[in-house]
Formats: sequence, C-alpha cells, structure tokens
Amino acid sequence: MDKRDLSAVFRERLKLLLTRSDLNQSAFAAAVGIDRSALSQLLSGASTRLPRAETLLNIAAEFKVSLDWLLGLSQDEGVTGEIRESLEIEEAAGGFDRTLLAKWHAEALGTKIRYVPAGIPDLLRTDALLDYEADIANKDRQAQAVETQYRIDYNRRPETDMEICMPRHTLEIFARGLGVWSGIAADERRAQLLHMATLLDDLYPTLRLYFYDGRVRYSIPYTIFGPYRAAIYVGDMYLVLNATAPIRMLTGHFDNLVRAAEINAHEAAGFAQRLAETEFFD
Repeated sequence: MDKRDLSAVFRERLKLLLTRSDLNQSAFAAAVGIDRSALSQLLSGASTRLPRAETLLNIAAEFKVSLDWLLGLSQDEGVTGEIRESLEIEEAAGGFDRTLLAKWHAEALGTKIRYVPAGIPDLLRTDALLDYEADIANKDRQAQAVETQYRIDYNRRPETDMEICMPRHTLEIFARGLGVWSGIAADERRAQLLHMATLLDDLYPTLRLYFYDGRVRYSIPYTIFGPYRAAIYVGDMYLVLNATAPIRMLTGHFDNLVRAAEINAHEAAGFAQRLAETEFFD
C-alpha cells in the first residue's frame, strides 16, 4: 500500500476509535501514551508520517484492535484482541439462513457484492432446477430453496448493490441441455430461461448480470462481500480471505471480467429471453 494511503487509512481508523471511546482528545492521548498536540497532528493529516511502533502497539492494546486493522491491512478489527488469520476454510453445509454466507451478506449490505457463480446463479433458479440440481448433487432441497429465496429478498432491498459476472457459454450449454443439465427436460430449461429473464428485469439495477466470453477469460467461482472478505467456492468448502490486499486483487479481477463483458447488464434479460426462443425448444 502507498505510504499516503496507509497514513489516510490509519487516520480514519484513529478518528473512529476516538469517536467510539467517548473520550476527549486529551484523555485519549493520555490513554495511549502521547500528548494532545501529537494526537492532533495525527488526526489532522498534515503529515503522512505514522506514529512510532510503540504508540501503534499502545493504541491497538488499549482499544483491543489488531495492528493489521489499524494500518488498513485487514478489514477485521480483531475486537477480542486476537489477530484473525487472513485465510480461513469454512464448510458450505447447512441451511443458508444458519450459515456464515447469510451473515456475510448481511454485513455487506450497503456495499457492492461481486459474484462469479459456479453455474446458474443461485437466486435466478426455478424450483424445477433446484430439485434437479439438489438431486444430482445429493444436497438438501429445502436448504437450497431457502438460500434462493434469501438472495431474492436480499436483492429487493433498496440498499443492495450486487453484480454477477459469468461465461455466456454456461447459459448456452444449459439451453442446449448439455453436460450436467442433460437430464432436465426442454420445457423446464425454457421455463428457467424465462424465469431468469423476468427476475433480471425485475431486480435491475439493484442486481446486474454480465456475460463474458469464457473462451478467452476464465474465473473460479467466488463472492466478494464489499471490502470485508472474499469467499472462493471449492465444492463443499469456502476459502475465506480477510486481508485487504487479496480482496483488492480479486476485486480487480472481477472488474476486468465486467469490462470484458460481451453482454452488459441492461442486455442480460434480453439474452436469456432470446435463448428461450431458439430452436433448442422447437
């Protein structure tokens, strides 16, 4: 991180701690072992210099936050005094309303969520597709339905901002009934595409779906929950990244997918509608 950016993040987080503490500047300065003038200088932004290591440690210890958070290297405050690992593994099992995924969505409300799905996006699936995929993957049908409804309700909230980016060939393969979808009937595939078109039109612009060319671009499935964390989907587990640097890298990767999109968000509903009207369903 650039020194000026580091200093700016530190200053904002120092101001946040001061506000939370309900202390005046003199008492706050005394609590962390500096004088009031030094604190005023740190808060003013007049210099990009950071305080001495001893002062940083005092601030972190006094207000029970991690040094990583204080310096903008992590979004996790470590409010218990523990520094959380930057990479964690979480199981993807259980009802959606009881999982960390629901918690992460709730925490990210008001920020942008970026989502690269493994197949048809969860919140755009019909009941028939839910049944089919739950059966072949041996998953809990009810849990899948709860997840889908939660995501739809989430995207109807006015403060929601979600972008989805996926390969266009995923939807074309689905329309043809190939690969994993070879066992689902044509009328159910067509109904899925029409359902998808309706929801995309209904939820736009809160939800925006982009399609890129999967022959020239590649992405693993993942979700970025605002600036807080990124969860990479690896089957029945998520690799969870909490550190700022990898979250920024994945955000840049996602934004590049969007920039390379062949079908933009305002065209996505029409694309699904046109696929539903192709010769695959004659």
